[in-house]
Amino acid sequence: MLNHILVLTSDPIEVKMLKSALGKSKSLFKIEWLKLLSSGIERLSASNIDAIIVNLSLPDSNGIATFDKLFAAVPNTPILTLSLLEKTELAEEAVSHGSQGNLSKAYLDSKIIPQALLDIIQRKHVEQNFNQEKVRAEIALNSINDAVICTDLSGKIDYLNASAVKMTGWSKKEAHGLHINEVFHIVDGATHEPPLENPVYMVLEKNVPMGLNAGTLLIQRNGEELSIEDSVSPIRDIRGEMTGVVIVFHDISTEREMSKKMEHLAQHDFLTNLPNRLLLNDRIAQAITLADRTETQFAILFLDLDNFKHINDSLGHETGDKLLQSVTERLSSCIRHSDTVSRQGGDEFVILLSSSKHGLEANLIANKILKVLNRPHYINKNSLHITTSIGISVYPADGKDAQTLIKNADTAMYGAKETGRNNYKFFRNEMNVRAVERQLVESQLRIALEKQEFELHYQPKVNLNTGAITGVEALLRWQHSNWGITNTKKFITVAEDSGLIIPIGNWVIREACMQAKRWIDTGIKPMRVAVNISAIEFHQDNFVDSVSQALIDSGLDAKYLQLEITESVLMRNADASATMLQQLRNMQVQIALDDFGTGYSSLSYLKQFPIDVLKIDQSFINDIQSVNDEAIIVSAIIGMANNLKLCVVAEGVENKTQLEFLKMKDCEEGQGYYFSPPLSGDLLAELLTENKLELVTALN
Repeated sequence: MLNHILVLTSDPIEVKMLKSALGKSKSLFKIEWLKLLSSGIERLSASNIDAIIVNLSLPDSNGIATFDKLFAAVPNTPILTLSLLEKTELAEEAVSHGSQGNLSKAYLDSKIIPQALLDIIQRKHVEQNFNQEKVRAEIALNSINDAVICTDLSGKIDYLNASAVKMTGWSKKEAHGLHINEVFHIVDGATHEPPLENPVYMVLEKNVPMGLNAGTLLIQRNGEELSIEDSVSPIRDIRGEMTGVVIVFHDISTEREMSKKMEHLAQHDFLTNLPNRLLLNDRIAQAITLADRTETQFAILFLDLDNFKHINDSLGHETGDKLLQSVTERLSSCIRHSDTVSRQGGDEFVILLSSSKHGLEANLIANKILKVLNRPHYINKNSLHITTSIGISVYPADGKDAQTLIKNADTAMYGAKETGRNNYKFFRNEMNVRAVERQLVESQLRIALEKQEFELHYQPKVNLNTGAITGVEALLRWQHSNWGITNTKKFITVAEDSGLIIPIGNWVIREACMQAKRWIDTGIKPMRVAVNISAIEFHQDNFVDSVSQALIDSGLDAKYLQLEITESVLMRNADASATMLQQLRNMQVQIALDDFGTGYSSLSYLKQFPIDVLKIDQSFINDIQSVNDEAIIVSAIIGMANNLKLCVVAEGVENKTQLEFLKMKDCEEGQGYYFSPPLSGDLLAELLTENKLELVTALN
């Protein structure tokens, strides 16, 4: 490889001597000669010069300034000075400024000049390559997120990369030469105590890599803390000798916080931030261990909010969610720090009372909860009232594990609902029996739908003045293969709670329409058939469509269908109810208000809703006498309905006294066993076609 040498001198003899000396090296050198410094600097701008030999006395520059200008122009190109003597003050000064050496004229013809020049050029190339690698390594280390700190054998810092500067808060200049403990200040995350010995010194002592302890915190220069992890390793030279230590670590604070957050989310309810089922089961397991060790008891309270679905349906889920959050705050205020309130989902909560003696604490807490929840909740400018039913189980009497305790508390909660809601019940064995029965009824209901075990009976409605049958009410019966005819009281609540009331209700409407059309087709005078509608059915989005489809499929004229709906069902969402009723009215379906007098009984909604019929609840009819309260209420209802031009039907007419009173008060229609029990469709058809007079004579 040819080496380009630039010679700067005004003395042609020096050039001749250099050419003679370098010419002996078998064409390894190519010499360019310039006399002026300015010309030389201009030539150097084109690069490809491997070395410079300069006489510091040039026509346009003199002294050390000549060297400095050259060095500034090409700091990475080796420069040798050329002087008369081997050693001069100027030559020595040039060396201190960066010169690679001095050539004296006395040795220009020496054979060692070519080799010395080659050595200088090669050394400079090696130096340049090393510097490039060093710069490249520096760039690489500064571009990574991991912090890197290097120390010497005494534990003093000699290097920090950019991430280490950022994480420790120390600049490279400030940290250089400091002992590692001053910059790399670490403590245990749990105790905040420093380690017995800094891992750097342990590596220096043992000459083996070591990892940082889990949970290590780095205390930054400003006092803030970072969670870090990684390792400390020895630095070894080419011979394997340790020359220092390198610490490589990274900030895991974000990951640790995210991990804690994910762990929290996995164990807590997202809406209320209460412990969920998973965490509750763990705490119950701990409570069992403690109770066994201390021979104490604890209690589980299972809470279900009463009629919470009404609020969701009428005011929306956003309001319902805020109500759940308000309930959470109040429940949390009722318990001790050692207890746990958990949300199981929906409107169900479970409370673990960590210590209970014979249920006394559970009794006090349950009463406190009932009282606290009874106060109004102010949400979105609404004053909401909510109550709860509570079931209580006690360890170990009511269960030896979390699953059994919660199940039995749940069973007791249903017992509280059955006795009027807004109260609490302790678990008893008979409750479990009822829960099993309830589950059996639900499973049998599903089978009944598949096997078509349901049938309808029809109870006549009678005009109290003429004795004519004006219509019938369809009443659901379950003809079970083993149980026989099953009363609706045994299964209707289960059907509603399980959602089976929807397919059952659809069947009832369709079958009632089909039966009414069959009567008409056999020549019986058309009359209205009334069907009871549950709250769950009525508030289905497709309810009106399902009624319309039943009429279409059966071919029954809509004016012969009457839907009986209770006041409480309509008032859950009055605006939506009014819209649906108007849609039904537009179809010519009649609307009867069932059980009137037991709910809101407000004149305002009688004007708001398109209602055709008022049915007086049988509880007011049962004990009618001439001057008792029931008689006064019934009189008022009949008078109001007549003034509003609504048909009035008295339910549960059982004797002549009741009949005479109703006729005297101008009640239009009656229904009850005094006239006829519910009959099958075929028996009622016989009654109508044979023109039997029992109903008429009963009125005389």
